[in-house]
Amino acid sequence: MTASYISVVKLAIFISASSLVCCLPQSGKHDLTLQVDPPDQRYPQHVHLSLGVAETEMVVTWTTFQETPGAAEYSLPMSPQKMTVPSTVTIFIDGGDEHRKYYIHRAHMTHLKPSQVYSYRGDENGGWSPLFSFRATPSGPNWSPVVAVYGDLGNRNGRSIGRLQTEAQYGTINAVFHIGDFAYDMQEDNGRVGDDFMAQIESIAGYVPYMTAVGNHENPYNFSNYRNRFSMPGGDGEGLFYSFDYGPAHIVIFSSEFYFFLNQGLELIAKQKLWLMKDFEAANKNRAERPWLIVQSHRPMYCSNNDDDDCSHFEGILRFALEDTLYEAGVDMYISAHEHSYERAWPIYDRKICNGSYDHPYTDPSAPVHIITGSAGMQSGHDAFEPEVPFWSAYRTQNYGYSRLHITNATHMLVEWVDDEQDGKVTDSIWVIKNKHGAGTYDCHLKEEKRW
Repeated sequence: MTASYISVVKLAIFISASSLVCCLPQSGKHDLTLQVDPPDQRYPQHVHLSLGVAETEMVVTWTTFQETPGAAEYSLPMSPQKMTVPSTVTIFIDGGDEHRKYYIHRAHMTHLKPSQVYSYRGDENGGWSPLFSFRATPSGPNWSPVVAVYGDLGNRNGRSIGRLQTEAQYGTINAVFHIGDFAYDMQEDNGRVGDDFMAQIESIAGYVPYMTAVGNHENPYNFSNYRNRFSMPGGDGEGLFYSFDYGPAHIVIFSSEFYFFLNQGLELIAKQKLWLMKDFEAANKNRAERPWLIVQSHRPMYCSNNDDDDCSHFEGILRFALEDTLYEAGVDMYISAHEHSYERAWPIYDRKICNGSYDHPYTDPSAPVHIITGSAGMQSGHDAFEPEVPFWSAYRTQNYGYSRLHITNATHMLVEWVDDEQDGKVTDSIWVIKNKHGAGTYDCHLKEEKRW
C-alpha cells in the first residue's frame, strides 16, 4: 500500500461525514421560463468555443436533438477559401425521467494563423448555425491575455451576462474562465434548464473560448451534463481536471468536488492528486517561458461568508488536501467561486499573512494570492458575510459582478473586480508583481505568526 493511497484514506476519514451533509444539491420547485424543444431537431444549437491542445487549434461544440452528420466551416474574413472539418458526434442521454437524447458535435478547427480573426459556423445537414467569429490564439508566451473570470452564473438573474456579451463580441477579453456552477441547474427539468443556459451564453462563448471548471451544482448523474456539454483540452479528457498554456501563464483547473462527493470514488482523489503533482512539476521546468502558475477550482480555501456552507465551516478539507501542494509548487494565484460574493485575501499560507511588504503587499509576496469571484448572478442571490472582517481578508463585496485578469507580462498581472451594480465600474484592483517564480521560492512557512 503506497503512502499516497494511505493519505487519501486518511483524508476520506477526515471529511466523509461532514462533506456528504454539507454539499447535497438543493431540491425544490423551480419557477423557470424555459426554451421549448425546437421544431427542427437537426438544427445546431448551444454553439461554443474552447481552446484546443495546440495553440493553432480551436474547438467548436454544438448540440442537435436528432442524429445528423455535421461539420464546421471556417475562414479568414473576405477569403473565398472555406475550410471544412467534420464533427465527431457523442450521444448523451440525460439522467432525468424523460431520458432526453442529445447529439453533441465537436469539430477541431486547426492550422489557424496566430492572432487572425476567423468567421465560422457549425453543421450543414440540419442547416447552418448563425455566423460567429473569433480571434486565433497568439503564438507563444509574449502576449498579454485578458480574461473574464467568474463562477455561479444562473439562467435567471444572470446579472453579468450583458456586459460579458459586450466584452466578448467587441474583443476586450480573450477568453472566459467559468469556475463552476452553471444554470442552477443544468439537469433540472430533464436538462431543459441546461439547454436554456447554453443558449444564453452562446452570445459569449460563440466568440471567445469558454473554459470551465466543475462545481457542486453539476454533481447530479455523476457530473454528466457538465462532462458532455463542454469540451476541454487534455487532462482527464472530461474537463474535470486539465491545464493549458496561455500567454505567459500556465493555467491549471482541478475538481474540488472530488473531496466532497465521495460517492464518486476515492480513486478520483488519488488520480487527480498525482496528475496535479506531475503537471506542477512539468510547469516548473517551464517557468522561464511561462512564469505565472494560476490554479482554479470551484471551492475556496479561505472565505468569510456566514452562510453555513463548507468554506466557513469545512474549509479545512480543501486546505488540508491541497494547500501545501500549491504552496510548494510556487502557485502564484488560486481563484475560486462557490460563495456568491467577491473576496480578495492578502497573500496567505497556513493561516498566516505573508505580504511582500507593508506598503506593497502584492509585490514579491511569500505565499499565493487567493481570490473568490462567485457573484456573476443567480436566482439564489447573494451570500452574506460575517460581520467581523477576518485579519486575512483585504477586500470583499456582495455586489454582482465578475473578475478581469490581465496577465500583462512575465512580472506583472492586474486583477480587477467589475461591479455590475455600479454600471461596470472597477471597484477593486491590485497589481501582483513577481520578480521570481517557481517551486521553493516561498518562505511563509518560516514565519511564526499564526492567527485564526
